Amino acid sequence: MLLVKNGRVLDPASGTDVVLDILLDSDRIAQVAPAINAPGAEVLDASGLIVAPGFIDLHCHLREPGEEYKETIETGTRAAARGGFTAVCCMPNTKPVNDNASVTRSIIERASAAGSVRVWPVGAASLGSKGEALAEIAAMKSAGIVAVSDDGRPIASAKLLRQVMDYCQSLGLPVIDHCEDASLSAGGVMREGPTSVRMGLRGIPACAESIAVARGVQIAALTGGRFHVAHLSCRESLDQVRAAKAKGLRVTCEVTPHHFTLTDEHVTGYDTRFKMNPPLASREDRDALIAGLADGSVDCIATDHAPHDAASKDVEFDKAPFGITGFETVLALALGKLVHTNRIGLMRMVELFTIGPARILGITRSVAPGELADLTLFSADHEWTFRAADSASKSRNTPFDNAAFSGGPMATIIAGKIVWRR
Repeated sequence: MLLVKNGRVLDPASGTDVVLDILLDSDRIAQVAPAINAPGAEVLDASGLIVAPGFIDLHCHLREPGEEYKETIETGTRAAARGGFTAVCCMPNTKPVNDNASVTRSIIERASAAGSVRVWPVGAASLGSKGEALAEIAAMKSAGIVAVSDDGRPIASAKLLRQVMDYCQSLGLPVIDHCEDASLSAGGVMREGPTSVRMGLRGIPACAESIAVARGVQIAALTGGRFHVAHLSCRESLDQVRAAKAKGLRVTCEVTPHHFTLTDEHVTGYDTRFKMNPPLASREDRDALIAGLADGSVDCIATDHAPHDAASKDVEFDKAPFGITGFETVLALALGKLVHTNRIGLMRMVELFTIGPARILGITRSVAPGELADLTLFSADHEWTFRAADSASKSRNTPFDNAAFSGGPMATIIAGKIVWRR
């Protein structure tokens, strides 16, 4: 047994915000109360720390199988644990693509062997993510997927998206779409606007995303399915989601830390660590995302952790792959950019990492007896510096190297065991 003592428990599911003890017995929470006495239990003193339900990352890339030189399930989940995550949803754009039950089972088995963060695979929507025919979705559901997506690319056509959403509705699975109109974005490497013109780089217009979001919203209305917008990055897309929610449609969205922190102006040094897709947007878009995080329009924060080897990023900006790492810095960025600036409260921030993604997956997340013994402990004011060279990830493609933070993860508990502690 593990007894977590004297922590400030923040539980959005129940509205709890009080100092309590939590007794964990194997993989379940046994008791939550003041001054628990449990002789023989291991004690973790959480005085001065915030104790939350285990954080969930709805969107990441672990690269295994096929690109283990960038990341493995073992290194990726170690980095996730350092970031305070107890569960991560890995996207299917591996090699081979996770479009069948055998690949799904392999990912889950490797994650179990790594013994760190829970890994919940996302299955491909189409075979090979080529957009031509449905993947083996029912078989993958039986093997353990929690959602479907062709992330890395959008679901290819409105017709296929309708088929996927119809099918997944019967299976109780959400459909996660990388919303991008490829005919508008082709060849682009950053957000289209004054900065891209000054830099001489081909831009991707914001409407390449918002047009695809509108498509998905209308298909959700047609099918009644669950449609989730991955890494939403611009105001027009958020407006589409707000309108869908107002109509009662089953539409949700996530925002990444780099999109609520950075803007296209950070690309001016041609530093490929600032190259991601969707690309960094304007200040107006960033401020709109922050407003959406504050008012409840955005359902969760997700990292889109996308590791790349140094050689592939150490090239001209237009030749480098999209993507940055994100597990180990996201909580500190949320605290610094959202909480310490009084844009959102601590409870709302915890909601964005816990019951927000849990609702999308159709599960519960709470600090209550009988719930999973997964907890995230963090400080709101611990001073520290992130150094990419010390990251648990294999890759170093982060724009936040050497960033100084106030607040961050302090311990990660999964199934009643401390898997990481600062």
